[in-house]
Amino acid sequence: MDEEYDVIVLGTGLTECILSGLLSVDGKKVLHMDRNDYYGGDSASLNLSQLYRQFKPGQEPPAELGRDRDYAVDLIPKFIIAAGELTRILVHTDVTRYLEFKQIAGSFVYRDGKISKVPSNEMEAVRSPLMGLFEKRRAKKFFEFLQSWKDEDPATHQGIDLDKDSMKVVYEKFGLEPGTQDFIGHAMALYLDDDYITKPAREAYKRIVLYTSSMARYGKSPYIYPLYGLGELPQSFARLSAIYGGTYMLDKPIDEIVTDESGKFIGVRSGNETVKAKQVIGDPSYFGAGKADGENGKVRVLEQHKVVRAICILKHPIPGTDDSDSAQIIIPQNQVNRRNDIYIAMVSSTHNVCSKDVYVAIVSTIVETSTPEREILPGLQLLGPIYEKFVSVSSLYTPTSSGQDDNIFITRSYDATSHFETVVDDVTDVWKRVTNKELVLKKREVEVEA
Repeated sequence: MDEEYDVIVLGTGLTECILSGLLSVDGKKVLHMDRNDYYGGDSASLNLSQLYRQFKPGQEPPAELGRDRDYAVDLIPKFIIAAGELTRILVHTDVTRYLEFKQIAGSFVYRDGKISKVPSNEMEAVRSPLMGLFEKRRAKKFFEFLQSWKDEDPATHQGIDLDKDSMKVVYEKFGLEPGTQDFIGHAMALYLDDDYITKPAREAYKRIVLYTSSMARYGKSPYIYPLYGLGELPQSFARLSAIYGGTYMLDKPIDEIVTDESGKFIGVRSGNETVKAKQVIGDPSYFGAGKADGENGKVRVLEQHKVVRAICILKHPIPGTDDSDSAQIIIPQNQVNRRNDIYIAMVSSTHNVCSKDVYVAIVSTIVETSTPEREILPGLQLLGPIYEKFVSVSSLYTPTSSGQDDNIFITRSYDATSHFETVVDDVTDVWKRVTNKELVLKKREVEVEA
């Protein structure tokens, strides 16, 4: 291994694979290594045996769940927003040719003890039990205001300054009730908590418009999802990297990140081989995450942001979702006296991730107490009878420095959001630090087969 690379990438999570694909396309010589023998790292999709091995060692999967190979269960559930940034990257890189997508059937919100569909068009809005008649009129005016907003035309602003006025001011201007604010902020703008209400409204405006334009693209919901699970995404970017000369090594132990006397990165040691490169990018687990000392203080744990997830195998669709084969359900925090929302993501055999007549629902939230599993009970109770359940609590890690001084660039852990927009934020941030230039995506018409 005398060859020198421009960049070594450690870990095959989605963030790392997107970066290695983009860097390879940019002409960089990339070596991509992973200690695991499968793609995806923390964001992998596991077959049934791998799932039991990880969560219930020594226990065999029940035969009635069907064939091992029919399963691709996501460790971290997220859906792709149809008009979002990840879709733009997929189209820009042409990675869509390796993937097939299917639409998620519905987006739902929990309110006053029951599940209601988030309206996907005006007809659904008129019939929705989420709002009374007068509130529907007020909400219609609110959405019309957002859709017609033009920065350069003050006549469309109705006296609002999105960069100064808070979202609270905007809601109050249209007289929206707290319940309506709730489903707009959490089920459409996809905020995890209510902190956004007191901040300038620009960010929330962008999120709501992204949601409604994604909804308009395919109709039933704003989300799409790759057939055979999210593990297909990192593999597709790995293929892209390989086409442009990137080299991949799976099942390769990483024994040491080698630095010179000034602490600058030189290479990576695996056994008695050391491979050299100018820069390294990797997920936090390769830089001491999970170790007591934090190894050189390269990563720190976000104490307030542990995530609890329960992967649940069901033999039926979730009650109250019109027998949908897939769904997202958001339980806004104030419906269950919490600070953070609870998310439920459900997929099924329609997405080639489990056997026929099996449904996989994953309930997740940010941990607030010393009994994490109890915190997701409101979500678990909506699922009906649960055939099997696998619970995990993960710490979230973030780098302590930009990496520009030592050429060691560390990505962030996957957060509790139900979509990939924050992953793309991390990709663009690391890209800028590594290359000293902005990530520019070509303006192509974003159209993904779903």
